[in-house]
Amino acid sequence: MAEERGSRDLVLAPGEYAYIADDTKGLVDVCVGPFKVSLANTERPVTFNSKSKRFEPIKLEERTLFATAPEGWYITLKNPAKDNVHPGANSRPMVPALRIGRKINVPGPESFALWPGQMARVLQGHNIRSNQYLVVRVYDEEAARTYWTQAVIKPSSQSAATSAEEGDNDPLPVAAAPTREPVPTLTMGQLLIIKGTEVSFYIPPTGVEVVPDDKGALVREAVTLERLEYCVLLDENGKKRTEQGPAVVFPEPTEKFITKVADGQQARKFRAIELNEHSGIYIKVIAAYDDDGREYDEGEELFITGKEQRIYFPREEHAIIKYGDREIHFATAIPAGEGRYVLNRDTSEIRIERGPSMFLPDPRREVICRRVLDLKLVSYLYPGNQEAITYNLGLAQQMAQNTASSQSASYADNSMFSNAALNYEAAAVTGSGLLGAGPSLARSAPVGKGFAGDQIDRKPGYTEPRTIMLNTRYQGAVTIEPWIGHAVMLVRKTGDRKVVLGPSTVLLEYDETPQVMQLSTGTPKTDVKLYPTAYLCVNANRVSDIVSAETSDLVGVDVTLSYRVNFEGNDPKLWFAVDNYVKFLCDHMRSRIRNAIMGYTVERFYFDAVNFLRDTILGVATESTKRPGTFFVENGMRIYDVEVLDVKIRDLDVAKMLIDGQRTSIRQDVELQLAARNLDYTVAAEAIKQKKADAEAATVKHHIDIKKVQLTEQLDLDLMMVDKSLKTIVKQSEVGVAEAKSSIAVELLELEQRQIERAAEANMRRLDIENHIKEIEAEVQAVVEKAKAVSPQLIAALTAFSEHESLERVAEAMAPLAILRNTGIKEVVGKLLDGTALGKHLLERAPLVAEETANGTME
Repeated sequence: MAEERGSRDLVLAPGEYAYIADDTKGLVDVCVGPFKVSLANTERPVTFNSKSKRFEPIKLEERTLFATAPEGWYITLKNPAKDNVHPGANSRPMVPALRIGRKINVPGPESFALWPGQMARVLQGHNIRSNQYLVVRVYDEEAARTYWTQAVIKPSSQSAATSAEEGDNDPLPVAAAPTREPVPTLTMGQLLIIKGTEVSFYIPPTGVEVVPDDKGALVREAVTLERLEYCVLLDENGKKRTEQGPAVVFPEPTEKFITKVADGQQARKFRAIELNEHSGIYIKVIAAYDDDGREYDEGEELFITGKEQRIYFPREEHAIIKYGDREIHFATAIPAGEGRYVLNRDTSEIRIERGPSMFLPDPRREVICRRVLDLKLVSYLYPGNQEAITYNLGLAQQMAQNTASSQSASYADNSMFSNAALNYEAAAVTGSGLLGAGPSLARSAPVGKGFAGDQIDRKPGYTEPRTIMLNTRYQGAVTIEPWIGHAVMLVRKTGDRKVVLGPSTVLLEYDETPQVMQLSTGTPKTDVKLYPTAYLCVNANRVSDIVSAETSDLVGVDVTLSYRVNFEGNDPKLWFAVDNYVKFLCDHMRSRIRNAIMGYTVERFYFDAVNFLRDTILGVATESTKRPGTFFVENGMRIYDVEVLDVKIRDLDVAKMLIDGQRTSIRQDVELQLAARNLDYTVAAEAIKQKKADAEAATVKHHIDIKKVQLTEQLDLDLMMVDKSLKTIVKQSEVGVAEAKSSIAVELLELEQRQIERAAEANMRRLDIENHIKEIEAEVQAVVEKAKAVSPQLIAALTAFSEHESLERVAEAMAPLAILRNTGIKEVVGKLLDGTALGKHLLERAPLVAEETANGTME
């Protein structure tokens, strides 16, 4: 605006100031508003560059504002004037002498212009939360001691509450809050920690400045530890300090947090190591200490598992021993039937840890190692298993590479440690302290949305249980599984031997190898190509061979045999006494069979070869015993059966003659069999005809017998009818007699009744009876005379007449039966009524009845 008017006037408003440089004298003055000044041609406005420490020209209209610090702020002023005076307003004062190199802190509220050459920095007062702190440095110990009590300090609520409880309302000095000293001992360059737990607001006094961190921040974050968290602080003297949560950890001025990169950030706090019965950590004691009454010496090694300590926090005296990046040692799952080779580092002894178990080796003394098998041994133990061969070949190549690059250990029988085992001793103890396991818990502080309290998140779906896959096929001890009926002999370097009979699962000791047999192959068995195997078939073993021999008439024969062999005895080690039991068996049996065949002619041998060979090889069976077989005392082998597969005559002419003779014999046998069959047919046909005639005659006879049976049944029926009639007649007679007797009895009863009545009447009429005695006696006498007139002859005549009448009726009924049986009536009726009164009368009257019948008097 002044230049627009073409003037050199400098007008400053309140709160503004400007530097005017005189080019002729080299002086720089300050003008403080509100103020107006006209500049000479030799004067020009300039500004002070705090970086280059030079005055640089500026335009006339450019202004500089006062250094202003409101309440809660402060100004760091460099090169203060003597007595700390500032340029006055509405003036162009003389520039006083400045204390170059000095620096003071001016707390607000304050606003002033700067002398030429002064530099000011306006800073906000430091609000410190309970988990924050400041690092201050003493840059002027005399000024710090002088102005120490002028620091602006507001105690934290926690510190104020503690002071109120103690009845002390005096302000606390900044660095002496814990010790309550008014002025601590201060030295140049000394660092102090202002903790947020003690001070909530702080403005440093003159002589003290706040040191920014690596990122330029003045207020630093302390480490807030939750439960199961810890942090490690390293001092300048090399000592470490470990703090456990829950706590807010502030470092000492000479300490810094040990950090570790986790998730791309530098983590300052770490999770405690959670241990269980199947995990542990390997610790080195780097400083002696005493814990729970036990003294631990420097250099002692510890293996801490979950059995001793479920949650592990590191100690200053502990250093973790790591192999690679692994801090926690976990147990190895060993399923049932499997095992792991374990090397004792102190004694070099290798043992087998057998499953099922969760095996946690102690790294101080135990190392899990693997065994590399020679390819030939693999083919013996696992015939046809290409996968096992490939795996062991890979281990051997890996072992060779490791041997070329690092120290290795070799073992006999082509058995070696794996990489992990070989490098075990060479592994260095890494790190000087335990930083922690698991991901870092260092967090940034973004502003989040939503509920900020504790919460429990649950998934709406089903969470499957944790699943692991065990692939321990080639990780553990060498395992063999002999099949049923097979045995294997295991030999150790100490000379110990044992035989394992399948089915079984065997874990080989580290120095244990199977004994390999070399068996003859081919038919006939030869030594040209031997078959190596570690498994001996002890039951139902089959060995085939061809035996060439000559008969007594010098005819060569070839016999193809298949032996059935068992291994017997209580000492299984004897089975492996002969390395090539196939050759041993075949040589012995060839000699025996050749010797036996030489005693037979070819014809006799050829037509009875099977029985001859079985008797020769197995022995002869008796009525009480079976064939004993051939037993070999040398190795407990017994031939219990043999199959004769083929018998061949080497001379073709002799074979042809035997075949032709056999064919002639067969033809004759066939003809005889045909003739015998014709004879059998004729005899059978005639026998059938005879049986047919006999059957027809038997049929006729059968019809006659049926007729007889029918007639007999009819006769029996008639006799039954007659018998029934007779019984009816007799019953009727008996009924009549019974009725007569009953009638007489009734009459007698009535008579007795009348007699009683008459007796009563007689008593009443005694007089009448006496008068008629004579009449009664006359009547009685007349009755007596009449009774005498009934003589016995008359009674007999009446009885005879009744019986005669009955006999006539019987004879009349029996007449058809007498005619049917072709006998007389007397015989039929007499047999029927024998023993009765009527029968006796028949005997007496039979002649008369016959005569009357003949005369026609009886119908």
